[in-house]
Amino acid sequence: MGKSLQEQEERCISVSQPEYPHRLRELPDMPACLYVRGRLPAEDKPTVGIVGARSCSGYGRHVAWEYAKVFSSCGVQVVSGMALGIDGESHRGALQGHTPTFAVLGCGTDICYPRGNRDLFEKIPLTGGLVSEYPQGAPPAGWHFPARNRLISGLADALLVVEAKKKSGSLITVDCALEQGKTVFAVPGRVTDTLSEGCNGLIAQGASIALSPEKVLNELGVDTYSKKGDGKKKNLGLARDLDLVYSCVGFKATDYETLIRGSGYPPGQVLSILTELQLMGLVEEVGKNHYIRL
Repeated sequence: MGKSLQEQEERCISVSQPEYPHRLRELPDMPACLYVRGRLPAEDKPTVGIVGARSCSGYGRHVAWEYAKVFSSCGVQVVSGMALGIDGESHRGALQGHTPTFAVLGCGTDICYPRGNRDLFEKIPLTGGLVSEYPQGAPPAGWHFPARNRLISGLADALLVVEAKKKSGSLITVDCALEQGKTVFAVPGRVTDTLSEGCNGLIAQGASIALSPEKVLNELGVDTYSKKGDGKKKNLGLARDLDLVYSCVGFKATDYETLIRGSGYPPGQVLSILTELQLMGLVEEVGKNHYIRL
């Protein structure tokens, strides 16, 4: 059983120590030391950073929670900033899986900010970690947060933006990720929603479209894992075309048009593949042209 937050002591890990993250060691403008309560992300596990709007919609909250839960259940570590909105829901979803989640703070690890995320402040370091470049007692100064974004993307193998306005602070993290050579994914939204302007804009500029958590995992090369969430790939032995369409089908109903866009295959081919997947017992049609993964 993990130690309580009160029992955990903060550690200062300098760049000269072997424990300092290799993902950060290879990047410019990284802190000389990190203050950690709990532990750091495992080097040998895939890691996804998730960011988005603080004042998000119900749709954004649901998507962030669901994607993070699937990632964590599949052995993927989730890194975010413990802010209100998308960040917080990402951590909560990840806590429902089998893999630790990590929060990069814009203050000392002894300060709970925002106060509304006290539950995360207490739960995350029991299995994962609170990470900061600022020592204990450092307040949540405004300029700390844009600076900490480079650590969120730096600790991750890829970055997922769930919901963001056109001039969202999340786009600062995107810039950091691109400078660091990381893959950026964005969840699409309705063109009439202000909160979707940032994500839709990223997709228009070439970001990978995150139609489902499985699509993100597939593009990262970690499509399907064992149920224990140990990061070991489970090979279903599917042909490439079947595997691609299958990866686009979610655990909640996915419509036919989404599968066509996600796979890039013609409608007739997608329909043929779906029929084959149904015969194999991997997919079920739950409504007209709507499918779920079994």
